[in-house]
Amino acid sequence: MSYLRFIAVAIMGLGLSACGSVDTATRNAPLEGPSLQAAAVPLDIQQIRVNVPKSLKVSEANSYYPMGDIVWREDAPGDRHAQVKAIFEAALTRGVGGGVPGGIPAVLDVQVTRFHALSEKARYTIGGMHTIQFTVTLRNPETGVPYGPAKPVKASFKAYGGQVAIDAERRGQTQKVRITDHLVKVIRGELGLPAHPESDLVAALSVGQ
Repeated sequence: MSYLRFIAVAIMGLGLSACGSVDTATRNAPLEGPSLQAAAVPLDIQQIRVNVPKSLKVSEANSYYPMGDIVWREDAPGDRHAQVKAIFEAALTRGVGGGVPGGIPAVLDVQVTRFHALSEKARYTIGGMHTIQFTVTLRNPETGVPYGPAKPVKASFKAYGGQVAIDAERRGQTQKVRITDHLVKVIRGELGLPAHPESDLVAALSVGQ
């Protein structure tokens, strides 16, 4: 179930004034049943805030499966928390592009709980999984009050290995590119936004620090 549907009952049940932007027929439609459509709760994402807690353990071990919360090697050695945050910010900014101006105003809060890409050893041999987990919360921009509880999201997917990984890199399909593109699709799915062409994946949003 998408996060949009997850919070729809809470938003509409509270009778928030922002729901005045939704037409009367939609507001009065039953919330239970097979078709609570995304358009029933249009969202206007006004800010994105990403948190990568320093409590997440970074591993730089070059083993098949390093034991850590953050495993990331495609950027130069440095602040891995900041690097992961930058990846999420880029993906989420693209992902919420094409939202609904005039919809329910919201701040998108994301907290990363795991970001486990491949070590060099796994990348160029057996491959594996990009294990990515985070929580999503939508908040009222004026009050900071969440529209609903935080929702855990698992966004893991298969990672290339060996010659497949090498060939993908030659095509420009690096780990960062694949992870970013995947997160774009995941967040659009969670927010009930329709898929859109790559050329339209641009959003003029403020990214919270």
